Amino acid sequence: MATLTFLGAAGTVTGAKFLLEAPGGRVLMECGMFQGLRQLRERNWIALAVDPGAIGAVVLSHAHIDHSGYLPRLVRDGFTGPIYCSAGTADLLQIMLPDAAKLQEEEAEFRNRKGATTHRPALPLFTTDDADRALRQLARVAFEASFEPAAGMTGRLRASGHILGASIVEIDAGGRRLVYSGDLGRYGVPIMRDPEPVERADTLLVESTYGNRAHPADDGAPVLIQAVRRAAEQRGWLLVPAFAIGRTQELLFLLRRLERRGAIPKLPIYLDSPMAIEATAIYARHPDEHDEDTTEAAAAGRPFAPARFQLSRTAEDSKRLNDLDGPAIVIAGSGMATGGRILHHLRRRAGDPRTTVLFAGYQAAGTRGRELRDGARTLRIFGEVVPVRATILATDALSAHADRNELLAWLKQFRHAPAMTYCVHGEPEAAAALRNAIESDLRWPAAVAVDGQRITV
Repeated sequence: MATLTFLGAAGTVTGAKFLLEAPGGRVLMECGMFQGLRQLRERNWIALAVDPGAIGAVVLSHAHIDHSGYLPRLVRDGFTGPIYCSAGTADLLQIMLPDAAKLQEEEAEFRNRKGATTHRPALPLFTTDDADRALRQLARVAFEASFEPAAGMTGRLRASGHILGASIVEIDAGGRRLVYSGDLGRYGVPIMRDPEPVERADTLLVESTYGNRAHPADDGAPVLIQAVRRAAEQRGWLLVPAFAIGRTQELLFLLRRLERRGAIPKLPIYLDSPMAIEATAIYARHPDEHDEDTTEAAAAGRPFAPARFQLSRTAEDSKRLNDLDGPAIVIAGSGMATGGRILHHLRRRAGDPRTTVLFAGYQAAGTRGRELRDGARTLRIFGEVVPVRATILATDALSAHADRNELLAWLKQFRHAPAMTYCVHGEPEAAAALRNAIESDLRWPAAVAVDGQRITV
């Protein structure tokens, strides 16, 4: 008999960790950092409910930090086993984990220098050395290929369509099948192929990030056109906080397509994110995961390169943008404006009414992105209070997460109802709404996962 314990992403969209225990060993599905609200971030410093040295393997669905970012800490605390993931995920982790470690080290150094710490000295959650050790434990698995994360367990990854390498995880143990959706992608959107169907599960974990709403019916083009045209008309800057992985590539693809259709002017576009630059190159190296539109665009040239596309690789490149006049577009991390180079651009330009800020993804509670989406007229950046006179635009049409209807469409492809379905990776209202929809529309037994809950699978 196998059991599963929810150690994160239960009642929240962050910190995904699910501990699977069976006679053959312990397997941790996901190893994410908690992000967003302070009380969530503080959980990263609390010891896991299981000794990392007693975990035999980790299985990752994809590379986003809320699913993978705790890996260096797990390794630091004694985990020595393999980390199973797809090839695309492994490639992205090569840039994401060192970057996350660098941010940890820089924050600790800043707090020690400013004396802004209750712990003396302030320490990073993990270091670049820890990240390098974690990367050496990666075990690449091809989609649909079987692997053995523990004795008596058989695993399989299927493409989920969320970002490059993103996977649906299946694990068979003791004659029972556990399926975890990971973060499910969208149907019919650019770049990634549609999520793969799954036919059977005894226990199912399904993400519920957008379990209580539907995305706009458009493809994100209307608000993108509005934002670019406003920047051109105002001769101002369009600032786009964007996740380096997935969202940036989709934005670049759409900007290129809209330019070629004549729907928007060909403005200078600066990609001001070293990670996004590297990630875009990795996306280009994995055409096997591209959909037909992207494959067709690649045959006609670089699919992620608009006409006046420029890379800002260094800090000096980024600073030079301060002296340029608009109109222009800058795409920079982070996607929720919690850090990264976008903060420097917001500090300089958010007070200018000619500026447009476009949010093209989910904004978690407690982030600057959520504050701006909710109408904040000031923003605290680097200890300064910055006035907000910019026009704020937002769309969920570019979300890489399936909405309520798409989640139900994926679930309807199961041939039989799972014995139990648990809604994970969603804020309470979203998870409860998806549970209710599963019970009413599909007539399946369903529940919202509870943090710390242990179930039989």
